[in-house]
Amino acid sequence: MARDLAFVLLVLAALAAFSSATKLTIHNLCPHPVWPLVTPNAGLPSISENTARLDTNAILSLTFPPTFWAGRVAARTGCNDGTSPPRGCFTGDAPPSTVAQITVHDSGNLDLAAYSVSLVDGFNVPMVLSPQAIGGGQCPALGCVVDLNCDCSPDNRAAEGTACRGPAGYFKNRCPLTRTTPTDVEPVPQSCRAPGELKIVLCQSSTGAELA
Repeated sequence: MARDLAFVLLVLAALAAFSSATKLTIHNLCPHPVWPLVTPNAGLPSISENTARLDTNAILSLTFPPTFWAGRVAARTGCNDGTSPPRGCFTGDAPPSTVAQITVHDSGNLDLAAYSVSLVDGFNVPMVLSPQAIGGGQCPALGCVVDLNCDCSPDNRAAEGTACRGPAGYFKNRCPLTRTTPTDVEPVPQSCRAPGELKIVLCQSSTGAELA
């Protein structure tokens, strides 16, 4: 009897831990499909097969491992649906590309998350990253709601105008809550503890919303 009760409690604890695991949510509001590309840093586990196609207003939910994880998220566009994983993507497989940089479960019991939206490698789609269900600290929404392809100079346009190489000053002026050089940081403090979810919204500007 006691052994059965212990087993039930163990199962319930495991289910509770799974239900409270930190999630990565990607919400596509772009007027075209995207294929998220989630790449772990060297030596860390993959959390996505990178085969999902997100049509307009579609959502992809992934689960981070319960221990330290770090990696990058990009949004591929114009991919060939006939292959798995998608191939022949117009943007997102390589620069220029908007990239979210994410670290979770850092600093032991502090369970810190660190995140940014980087335009160091260029720009292809507007991207905003915001923590949800936070455990404490300062967790600002970061990123860019502006379509920087529209005013990109002809010399910096790529992929037939669907991506932009820069320059960094142009990016920073239009999107100050992004990182535009290897040494750049956002002008807002960040110390985010134990978020239950990290949410990436693509093309948030298409809803008329503004990034605070």
